[in-house]
Amino acid sequence: MKEIISSNHSILIGKESLLHIDTSKYSNVAILVDENSKKFCLDKLPKIKNAITIELNSGENYKNLSSCNFIWQQLVKHEFDRKSLMLNLGGGFIGDIGGFCASTYKRGIDFIHIPTTLLSMVDASIGGKTGVNFNNIKNLVGVFNNPKSILINPEFLKTLNDQELKSGFAEVVKHALIYDLSLWNQITSTKFEDFNWEGIIAQSIQIKNKIILQDPLEKGERKKLNFGHTYGHAIESYYIDQGIPILHGEAIFIGMILETDISFLSEKKKDEIKNFIIKNFKLPQIPKKSELIKYMRNDKKNSSKKINFSLLTNIGESKIDNLFLEHEL
Repeated sequence: MKEIISSNHSILIGKESLLHIDTSKYSNVAILVDENSKKFCLDKLPKIKNAITIELNSGENYKNLSSCNFIWQQLVKHEFDRKSLMLNLGGGFIGDIGGFCASTYKRGIDFIHIPTTLLSMVDASIGGKTGVNFNNIKNLVGVFNNPKSILINPEFLKTLNDQELKSGFAEVVKHALIYDLSLWNQITSTKFEDFNWEGIIAQSIQIKNKIILQDPLEKGERKKLNFGHTYGHAIESYYIDQGIPILHGEAIFIGMILETDISFLSEKKKDEIKNFIIKNFKLPQIPKKSELIKYMRNDKKNSSKKINFSLLTNIGESKIDNLFLEHEL
């Protein structure tokens, strides 16, 4: 088992990580799941005496204040006090909404992330961001708050289909592109089915952790992690409005293609990145840029009515706060 130390908590990676769930000091325990993590992952947890299970429907369209209301009602119904604990067992959706609800219930109870998807293992559970969507705008309402710990069992990846696994890989690709040329060379020269997932997860987390330790509240360096996400979040919102939600990683892959186009790279390197993504990952149709502008206008990162991007200056290097007027895109 590998341990990575973050700001005020540990990230444990390996089959044995789940043995480190300690509920002894808590008066109540809730396990937050969706229908997928309940079916495939819940029985892998150690038995926790008197724990309640709160189940949500999965999907971005349920990542909203109505679902928060349901969670809070369950906590009140079961008389959870401030010495209670929430275990967030699931993908990024469960981690985001569970972390937010725990952070705001009675001004905050402890929570532990137990991510079950590649996306949540390498990205969503790392860094203390919690939140929900509002008015079809991604993560508009939320807080920064770290879990007590993050427990990652790569065995959960066996519960994912190929589409889910490849969607999560988008964040690994992003971490390589913004920060680590050697990781980029590794993932572009290895067949997808041959990856050592425990090693890839640890490498990817180490990159993100190094960045967030420098900038926990996203005032500077942490903005690099937004590469692919300005267009990516707009694409997610666009498809939600079309009534055909797509996976987060699929949107981020498209976002990285579009943001590579406006990055400070040679045409050769732009083609290297875009061809790798297009060749290896089946993606939805790319919407017209003009259809995405209205979503990007409300992006949290914007400044002075300009759309803010984090862009590449080289493979493995990036630059924050690149501002564009709408007509420049």
